[in-house]
Amino acid sequence: MTHATQPAARGHYFVPAASHYSTFLSVGIFLLALGFIFRLNGTPPGIWSMLIGAALIVYVIVGWFGEIISENLRGAYSLWEDRSYRIGMVWFIFSEVMFFACFFGALYYIRRISLPELAGFEESLSPYGKFTSVWPSAGPLGDPFLPMHAWGIPAINTMLLLTSGATLTWAHWGLIKGKQSQLTWGLALTVALGVTFMGFQIFEYAHAYSEMGLTLGAGVYGATFYILTGFHGMHVTLGTIMLMVMLWRGMKGHFSEHNHFAFEAVAWYWHFVDVVWLILFVFVYIL
Repeated sequence: MTHATQPAARGHYFVPAASHYSTFLSVGIFLLALGFIFRLNGTPPGIWSMLIGAALIVYVIVGWFGEIISENLRGAYSLWEDRSYRIGMVWFIFSEVMFFACFFGALYYIRRISLPELAGFEESLSPYGKFTSVWPSAGPLGDPFLPMHAWGIPAINTMLLLTSGATLTWAHWGLIKGKQSQLTWGLALTVALGVTFMGFQIFEYAHAYSEMGLTLGAGVYGATFYILTGFHGMHVTLGTIMLMVMLWRGMKGHFSEHNHFAFEAVAWYWHFVDVVWLILFVFVYIL
């Protein structure tokens, strides 16, 4: 969305009608979290609480975003709303940067501070005996494992995400130039690359668990590996779903060269996911 296609005379901010979606979303998040806690403690109703919570969240996402799309299509938004959405998306991506920064910070602390400190104790005084600071490490109490190498599936996934960034940019150029077929094919290729990435990551996880002993019980290396790659995989999954929605909207003719902020927001998010993977590939798989 840009102000070029909006009424210039209207100076007030669009205020939507009261909505029940915020209440439903709060209840859904609560039930999802409560069910997860129940599952961790072996309580049978946990799975049902999680399913109901997830269903409520999906209902809110579809319904609430559907209303926003309808408001935009009927010309309810102007420059004010456009600025708000852009500022909101910038802050959202900044919060995601801080989210991953916490986990990369934990990885740095473990490798550069915690392990050397544990290995620095005198053997006769250490509860862990003769412990050496070598990475990858399970820590003094973790199960044995084989580390994940970079030049296999991780390298393939790196090329997939880099290529997806190029195809998404190509689709953006097609949108700006009014080339519908380029927009459609670019988005379709990007979605296909995202789905392929997720498939390879699932295969990697299965191989790590069954043949390498690389589980969450593999100490600090297993924990940091699955936290970083798992959360990134979740972001790729969400990004791929958003790209599918953009593909559907693009085919419906919802976007023009002057009115396509939803596409831009998803593109920002996808490029952020690409950058995070490059950092993750270096610090988790290579170093």
